[in-house]
Amino acid sequence: MINNYKRTIFSWSIYDFANQPFTTIILTFIYSAFFTEYMVIDTNLHGAVLWGRTVTISSIIIALLSPIMGAIADNGGYRKIFLIFWTWVCIIFSFLLYFPIPGQIYIALLFFCIANVGFEMGGIYLNAYLPEIAPKSKIGRISGYGWSFGYFGGLIALAICFMLFALPEHPTLFGYVFDKGTYEHIRIINIFVAIWFAVFSLPTFIFVSDGRKSKRLNISIIRNSYSSLKKTFYEIKKYKETMKFLLARLIYNDALITIFAFGGIYAADPDIFNFDFNEIILFGIILNIAAGLGAFLFGFLDDILGGKKTIQITNCGFVCACLLAAFAPEINSFSIFGFTITGKLLFWFSGTLIGIFSGPNQSASRSLMGRLIPEKKENEFYGFFAFSGKATAFLGPLLFTSIVSITDNLQHGLIIVAMLFIIGIVLLNKVDEQKGIESADL
Repeated sequence: MINNYKRTIFSWSIYDFANQPFTTIILTFIYSAFFTEYMVIDTNLHGAVLWGRTVTISSIIIALLSPIMGAIADNGGYRKIFLIFWTWVCIIFSFLLYFPIPGQIYIALLFFCIANVGFEMGGIYLNAYLPEIAPKSKIGRISGYGWSFGYFGGLIALAICFMLFALPEHPTLFGYVFDKGTYEHIRIINIFVAIWFAVFSLPTFIFVSDGRKSKRLNISIIRNSYSSLKKTFYEIKKYKETMKFLLARLIYNDALITIFAFGGIYAADPDIFNFDFNEIILFGIILNIAAGLGAFLFGFLDDILGGKKTIQITNCGFVCACLLAAFAPEINSFSIFGFTITGKLLFWFSGTLIGIFSGPNQSASRSLMGRLIPEKKENEFYGFFAFSGKATAFLGPLLFTSIVSITDNLQHGLIIVAMLFIIGIVLLNKVDEQKGIESADL
């Protein structure tokens, strides 16, 4: 029994190990920077705006799909089926990102948009297993295991990409030499991410049991799911603390999405720090080390302090990190205790802080939601959880890209992100976690 339990926890956690390279490599560090620098035959800022708007579109699609598909999964027992389906949507369209070459910007954005929808939708059904496989006394650390596994996976994948594709002067694989003229050595990384996801998601599909028999999909299940969803919209008023939490997450998660979407772009901007691909990959490796350690250690803190306090600590850290990153380019070098501090060094420090807090923020949000969910409504409520993460997820990227379009300055965009975190802190402060847990247990 213990062995089965441990195998289930490991198999569930390794899904984060499998899918994290998509976020780390495609969304945040490598492909996003490659797109803005080389795919768009225009200025870097124009590419950043296009990328941000695509993230916005994918977020709206996810917001529309997630609640109803969560309800269908609950009514029909399709959690495992939907998890596998959306995982393979992400895998296939990540693979297809290899094919667009510089100038083919809209087909690249289409492939990325669909892959990002698949990535996020798969996460809904993975998260829905958490309240079933983890006792509430350990839900924080088990959620943390998943996120720390994820960042560890992102770290290994980044290191492999750096050693095999980005660093060598003439990158080869199995005797095939990649053409740097068409940036094939960068585009091939998308195929690597797809294969990684396909291979390492298998233990989750095989060993994490659904425990519910799926029914044949028909119109009555869809109708019942819609009715159930409509009923939950009315019933959810009883879960006031859950509603307040989802409202707060609506805002601070927008800010986090914006950081992920523009982190690599900001570092690579020629008017700011002008990171090359080797520096971006190294930056990503360091952030993943910090994020993995943060998710693992804060998972234990989550079980001691509770999800709300853990999230608030990370949100305060994000405000400091964003402001530091925004003002770092303006800082000339100065000495303190014999050490020379430069603006670029401060940016590295701010990035490390973001890494440390990003894992615990997402992990504690997932575990807090797990504590607040009524029994047998996991998929549906995690659908709302996804909805709260995506319903206004266009807001952060839209505000960011609008400010950047007006001012031609990415630094001003980061100040807007810091303001979103502050609003999230204020809203989350109104949540009574213990009262919400008691309400869910009734």
